[in-house]
Amino acid sequence: MASMPLVLLDFILSFIWVWSGALIKLFVYNILGYGFEPKGEILKASLSILRTFFFAWLVKISRGGSYNPLALLSGLVSGNLTGFLFTIGVRIPAQVFGSVVGVMYIIETFPEIGHGPRLKVDIHRGALTEGFLCFAIVIVSQGLARSNTRSFFIRTWMSSCSKLTLHTLGSDLTGGCMNPATALAWAYARGDHVSKEHIFVYWIAPIQATLLGVWIFRLLVPSSQKFKEEKLRKNIKSD
Repeated sequence: MASMPLVLLDFILSFIWVWSGALIKLFVYNILGYGFEPKGEILKASLSILRTFFFAWLVKISRGGSYNPLALLSGLVSGNLTGFLFTIGVRIPAQVFGSVVGVMYIIETFPEIGHGPRLKVDIHRGALTEGFLCFAIVIVSQGLARSNTRSFFIRTWMSSCSKLTLHTLGSDLTGGCMNPATALAWAYARGDHVSKEHIFVYWIAPIQATLLGVWIFRLLVPSSQKFKEEKLRKNIKSD
């Protein structure tokens, strides 16, 4: 029962996440009318970074709330079976449901907002693209988590710039989503959420890339505890 508040937080954060992304596009393209000119893209990028800071703060004060299934999966590699089943069976569905509800309300309120990320290349290139983007952001996130930098601002700034860069690289191919719940929500609104392209590109490839990224990082970069134990062992041998 102690974990149930996290389910509600996951739903709320996922709902707000899809709304905030849609409102940024609405503000820049529709209200200000900048289109895709450079100043419009710069403003959109700046607002996206502020958005990442805001959600990083929400995640921090919620003590575990999340809006991205990949963030939860990256922490399950060494977790227990009960936590794994709870995350897969309850928390991730809550994120998906929150995203779907958010997108449905967005489309009902602002029908001109668009249709979310779409696959613009073949399924193989799309899967490789989303997989690479997710693998890269997992490596960055794992590195920041292990770094000696304790500053919330510095860690969030580096993370937000990395996510923005990777999103830009993949935006013309797959939308650079890196969030299966958000991608499914928009696909559900379009009616193609059960297609082979959606499942392979926005679910299977990101999940595999996330697990691979965590595994490779932990294989190549020892934990601080293991590092201390190895250092102590070497000191003992040298004595």
